[in-house]
Amino acid sequence: MSIFNELKLAKELIRFPSITPEDAGTINFLSKKLSSLGFKCKILEFKSKNSKPIKNLYARFGKSSPNFCYAGHTDVVPPGKLSDWTVNPFRPAVKKKHLIGRGANDMKASIACFVAALSKFKSKKFKGSISLLITGDEEGIAINGTKRVVEYLKKKREKIDFCLVGEPTNQNKLGEMMKIGRRGSITGYLTVCGTQGHVAYPHDANNPAPVMTKILNQIENIKLDKGTKNFQPSNLEIVKINIDNTADNVIPAEATATFNIRFNNRHSSNSLKKKLNNIFRKTCRKSKCSFKISYMVSGEAFVTIPNKTTKMIQNTIEKITKIKPKLSTTGGTSDARFIRKISPCVEFGLVGKTMHKVDETVSVSDLKKLTKIYQNILENYFIFI
Repeated sequence: MSIFNELKLAKELIRFPSITPEDAGTINFLSKKLSSLGFKCKILEFKSKNSKPIKNLYARFGKSSPNFCYAGHTDVVPPGKLSDWTVNPFRPAVKKKHLIGRGANDMKASIACFVAALSKFKSKKFKGSISLLITGDEEGIAINGTKRVVEYLKKKREKIDFCLVGEPTNQNKLGEMMKIGRRGSITGYLTVCGTQGHVAYPHDANNPAPVMTKILNQIENIKLDKGTKNFQPSNLEIVKINIDNTADNVIPAEATATFNIRFNNRHSSNSLKKKLNNIFRKTCRKSKCSFKISYMVSGEAFVTIPNKTTKMIQNTIEKITKIKPKLSTTGGTSDARFIRKISPCVEFGLVGKTMHKVDETVSVSDLKKLTKIYQNILENYFIFI
């Protein structure tokens, strides 16, 4: 039986320049590694109009329940200027006991740790199944990745009893934090439409700029909530304001703005749309302007209520790191927003302080610890069940 070393495997994965949405051979490589451990691997390729096809992997060992799943992604963000790196981002190297390379903590090394963990764990008999749901479309638009795999699994009636997502959840030290949920995210694209005219004859025009200003002032000052037991307060941020006007003596016809809301489980995307649309409608009506609004919902807020399994994972992490991880819902979105529709899930991975940065790095010691944590979680889960 193959026993994989997490550092060696992490280096092998990082060498693939799988900048989203390019796969660069990563999924096939991982499929072969898992096949050598006895996993039945299914490569799922999905594509949509105006987007490149995405390769995903669903691998399973065993047929019986419960099915414990690990989820992760092999795609990475662009490295930026190569000259700013101390190593080639796709030729990983260990310096001062740290592995440097793109994907070192987000999140190829985490995948390597789980594969190394299960290569050791699988030598022991257990009742149940272990699966991996790996996508190549997490850092991008995420429409042909985990979302489509979850739809495929639902159609196949493939049941996942619990899922561990290997995203980097710690800011400074391994063991600080595990995620039990995430806030929702909705982006709004607003256009206020007036009537163009000469600045000297404002009565013959209708300026959308002050109307947009009034609207943005209102939504910026909305107090959505004070937070909940598991979530911080929801927040709305205005990220773009634009008037496409090249002349200084012309009242513009349109003003546009973009905003994003990160919201907790006191709200849904639909309830927020209704609240905002009422503001847009009332303000524009008073000023005799019209408006256009479109929304993009990246995910709804969700939380996995702490139970025996989450407690076991928390205790396992604490035993190895000597730190009791905080149960958190902070941060951006992750693919857990799709998986939670078919399975309870938590997130725990490496220290993400350098993710998406130049010289993305991870401690070699943390790789060994995470492998041990993942192995112990598997052992405790199946004994626990």
